Amino acid sequence: MLVLGIETSCDETAAAVVEDNGHRWSIRSNIVASQVEIHREWGGVVPELASRQHVRDICGVVERALADGGAGWRGVDALAVTQGPGLVGSLLVGVSFAKAAAWSLNKPLVAVNHLAGHIESIWLEHGPIALPAIVLVVSGGHTSLYLVKREGEYELLGRTRDDAAGEAYDKVAKLLSLGYPGGPIIDRLAKDGNETAIRWPGTRLTNPDRNAPERDGRFDFSFSGLKTAVLRHVRQRQAELGVEQLPHQEIVDLAASFQRRVVETLIERAFAAARWHGAKSIGIAGGVSANSRLRSEALAKAQRSEIPVYIPRLSLSTDNAAMIAAAGIRQLRAGRIAPADLNAVAALAL
Repeated sequence: MLVLGIETSCDETAAAVVEDNGHRWSIRSNIVASQVEIHREWGGVVPELASRQHVRDICGVVERALADGGAGWRGVDALAVTQGPGLVGSLLVGVSFAKAAAWSLNKPLVAVNHLAGHIESIWLEHGPIALPAIVLVVSGGHTSLYLVKREGEYELLGRTRDDAAGEAYDKVAKLLSLGYPGGPIIDRLAKDGNETAIRWPGTRLTNPDRNAPERDGRFDFSFSGLKTAVLRHVRQRQAELGVEQLPHQEIVDLAASFQRRVVETLIERAFAAARWHGAKSIGIAGGVSANSRLRSEALAKAQRSEIPVYIPRLSLSTDNAAMIAAAGIRQLRAGRIAPADLNAVAALAL
């Protein structure tokens, strides 16, 4: 079975063909048209610009995915599209395109939660992993922990109560005038910095989330305090030195120590959740899982703790359509077909 996946939740127009042979998924093609250059001058994603660029790119991206995947339109057995969460204008481009294509081809269409796509990227990369598993989904818009007891079923254990980890990276990079996107820039600078130069405060959450009182909050995240601490430190140093831009070495050390604190927080929560729930494995997915320190530290801790950690390759960590096709296969196996009135949902819950 061949599934065409379509992803337009934010600022990447993506399409992919994934094959399901009943035992393992294989990627036939995985095409992504990035909008980073368009949004860089604004310091972040501009929703209106993003949705307009999706309209320009989607036909070409899908045609390329079909060609590279060795499957024409008639060779596709089903379509999968991101329904949410994301920017509603961007989502509507993908949903509208997929609905029209599925209707014209008389093929089944499945709606996919973007976060489920990130989770399934682990299975797409590594095949079946030991269950129960803890999966950390960490990106610019989301930082969440899920318990996966059975394939295709996800139980939310914790989430950020304010900024996502990737969002904190972008805001710190903007504060330091480093450019956009901030995550890769800080990651690159941190390799030459002193990670113990600044001792940033950690966050200990002891009370339940008021927006989700059913959870005790022990596995929640918060990065706004860290972001504020960085802001105060930078403003203080600027005043002391009488400059607008800090010396390069200070910026490099700040980047290294900031990254250390973020990565420590992510890994500590993930392994704590694994111990608490008796997990047999840990998965890490989402755009921030491309961070070099997060990958190396997580794999090193896995060797020490004997809990295996699974992380997708870089091309499957950032937003892509292969993961959407994979999550779509899960939906097809469960018999969940999208209705004809399918609509985009910007705040779609998993």
